[in-house]
Amino acid sequence: MKISIAYAVPGRQVLQTVDVPEDATLREAIERSGILEQLPRFDFDKQKAGIWGKVKPYDTKVAAGDRVELYHPVTIDPKSIPKKKASAE
Repeated sequence: MKISIAYAVPGRQVLQTVDVPEDATLREAIERSGILEQLPRFDFDKQKAGIWGKVKPYDTKVAAGDRVELYHPVTIDPKSIPKKKASAE
């Protein structure tokens, strides 16, 4: 069955189609895709993955047509970024 794998790094986006067995898990799909060769710093223990924008455990079964997404680890606390005030014009 065909699924797609998506990952973005600064200046580059990766989206590829991969054929996986019917009973493949999220982790197996990522490993079979070959994308880890392009992303040597990806770490299953530190980074998350999901299907169609929802984080899922690596043992989740994928389905035909799924878009598997690899996520960056959070490197900054979004609450620490000052909010811009809307200008009152």
